[in-house]
Formats: sequence, structure tokens, C-alpha cells
Amino acid sequence: MKRLTALSNRIMQRYLPDPFLFVVILTLVVFVMGMIITKSTPVEMVTFWGEGFWNLLTFAMQMVLILVTGYVLASSPLFKNGLRKLASLVSKPGQAIIFVTLVSLAASWINWGFGLVIGALFAKELAKKVEKVDYRLLIASAYSGFLVWHGGFSGSIPLTIATPEHFTSDIIGVIPTSETIFAPFNIFIVIALFVTLPIVNRLMMNQKDNQFYVDRSILEEKNVEAAAVEANTPAEKMENSWILSMITGVLGLAFMVYYFTTNGFSLNLDIVNFIFLFFGIILHGTPRRFINSVADAVKGAGGIIIQFPFYAGIMGMMVASGLAAEMSQWFVNISNELSFPFFAFLSAGIVNFFVPSGGGQWAVQAPIMLMAGEELGIGAAKTAMAVAWGDAWTNMIQPFWALPALAIAGLSAKDIMGFCVIAMLVSGLFISIGLVFI
Repeated sequence: MKRLTALSNRIMQRYLPDPFLFVVILTLVVFVMGMIITKSTPVEMVTFWGEGFWNLLTFAMQMVLILVTGYVLASSPLFKNGLRKLASLVSKPGQAIIFVTLVSLAASWINWGFGLVIGALFAKELAKKVEKVDYRLLIASAYSGFLVWHGGFSGSIPLTIATPEHFTSDIIGVIPTSETIFAPFNIFIVIALFVTLPIVNRLMMNQKDNQFYVDRSILEEKNVEAAAVEANTPAEKMENSWILSMITGVLGLAFMVYYFTTNGFSLNLDIVNFIFLFFGIILHGTPRRFINSVADAVKGAGGIIIQFPFYAGIMGMMVASGLAAEMSQWFVNISNELSFPFFAFLSAGIVNFFVPSGGGQWAVQAPIMLMAGEELGIGAAKTAMAVAWGDAWTNMIQPFWALPALAIAGLSAKDIMGFCVIAMLVSGLFISIGLVFI
């Protein structure tokens, strides 16, 4: 395992470009594939790209806020102390790898945005406490927990088909989460990943590499408390007034009570951001401390801001040209009643490179996969979850989703992707077993 991991790391360090260059290369690849496979003209491909370029603006802003509000909440005194106390329970590098994987898995199963942020923040705290731990592997282990998100409470595909009047309801009706998230095959996959991923991540630890990439300057954080200035003017007094923060926080808490009373324990990206934001305001105590923390947090959001429009452009080309549908059809054509869930999973994993959005990918693949599954006697619930797990699976080697964690960690994609490749290969085995044989 250690030799395979070392080889994977060497390859990624040598050949994986910066995530921005990665998305540029993907753009060119899809542009050429669209012309060759779908016979679209260069002018048509440029049009598809340009018209889709801004289609992820809402989602991009949500991702920026996940990073910023999660960082702000975690940098509050109460939350910092909590993470530190949790990290103090760990004393050895191997324990740190296992612990951060389990925390990230649990958090991502509850909500994927929550998991991305909490896993990375907890990994940083562990790196401060545990000597001789490979910081790269620690962050990779935190990110590997993201694998379970589409089989959990925030999975966009199972939640979509459980919603009345969803876009495929005329084909499959409404499918409750008892047949998707809580189905035996999905529970098997989730439990298998909870058991195997911590072990796999621990086995990748190499004592010779334990001090790689442990840059203490990355782990040092600005002291928001000390940044508050003495209040002399009326404006400064307002900025340092705990009363204004509490009033604002109470408004947020009131809405949270209303939301959960009305909707039950239903988490989505907006409500997670809302919770992070208003608890951050309350726990920082004063507006000035909160603002200082936000200013510190936004420094890591540049990659998200600039890359998401390019992925939206790729999505535009994949969908409008019919390239995504063509790729899905290839796998349908070689499937039978036994292999179909596996090939649906595999096709979704490949499409995910170019359409890194669970909901967007389902919109593209659903009509093809659902009809093919029905012809082969495969239930719509398993077809949908095969696509969902394929979408989650290749996120391990898709820098798009790692950006928030990398921004918090202060690392680059090539620092962790060698480890993530191994996690992807092992997890793919158990996901396939669950989809095909259970």
C-alpha cells in the first residue's frame, strides 16, 4: 500500500496541474470531443460554452459562503476551543488519520457542505496537536469523507426524486428515501466506507513522509480577538458593541426555529450557510471581531470564484451538444440486467469530471438511465442511486470539490490527490458490490 501510495503521489506531484489549468484543459478536451462525437460545429460549441458560462453563479456564491461562514464559525473562541479539546484526545499520527476520517464521514453524511468545512478545520487542529503527522494525508483523509455525501441526508438525487412533481415524476413517480438513502444496498455501502476508509487512509501513512508539508505558518491563524481596536468614536463603539451582534443573532435564531419547525430536520446548502453565518456572528461577540474573521476567511475563496464559471461553461457544452447523453448511452448499450447498475455507476463517474454537479448531472443522465433500467427490469431507486454514487465517487480526483478544503488547509490539489486516488479505487470496489449484489 505504501509503495502504491508513493507512486500515486509522485505521479500527481509531477503531472497534475493547478486546478485552474485543470479546468482550462477540461474545457479544451470537451470542446474537441463535442465536435468529433456530436458533430457540433466550432461556432456551436463556442455558443454552448458562452451561454452556459454563468449558469452556476448561485451555486458558486453558495460555495464561497460555505467556505467563509464555516471558517468564521470555526475561528470563534468557543468553536476553536471545542475543536482543540477534540483534537487533544489524539496523540499519535495514525490515530489522527483515523479520527479525522470518521469525523468527516459522519459530517458529510449529515450534510456535504458541513462535512467539507468541518473535516478540513478539524484536520488543521489535529496538525497543531499531533507531531510528525503527514499534513497532506491528514487533509486528504478529511476530504475522503466527502465520498458518502450522495448516500446521506443531503444527497441531491435521492432528495430530488422524493420531491413531488420532480422533473421525472411522470416516468417513475415519487420515490421515498426508504428506497434510496435507507435501502439495504445503500446502508451497506455507507457502512462499508465508514469501516474501510479509515483503515485505508491509515495504511497509506508512511513514517518517512510524516513531516512532509507540515508548514507551521499555514497552521497559524490571525488572532481575531487581538485585532479589535479601542473604542473611542461612536462608530468604533458600535463596531465593538456586543448588543448589535446579539440582536442580529437573535433574528437569525428566530428564523432557524421557524425553519426547522416547518420543515423538520431538512438540511440544504442555504440553511447550513445561514446557521454558520448567524452562529458566527453570535460567537464572535462583536461586529468588529466578526468582520475581521470574514476578512481573513475570504482570502482562500479565489479559486472557487474564478473556476466555477469555467465548469459551468463545460456543463453547457456537455448538455447542449448532447455529449453527456452520448457518453451515457455508450454504457447502456453494453449493459445487461446484472451489470447495468455497475455501468450506470461508472458512466456517472466519468460524466462527473465534466458536469461536477449532482443535480445537473441527474438532469442529463436521468432520461437515458431510467428508461434503460426499466427495460432491463432494474428499479428506478437503484438506477438513481447508481448515478448518485458515481457522481460522489470521482469527486476524489476532481479538484472542483476539493477547493474549499484546500483553501482552508493552505495546500494545492496535487498535494492530496495521490492519496485520494487510492481512496477512490478502494471505495469503488465496495460501492460496486453494494449496487450489483445487494
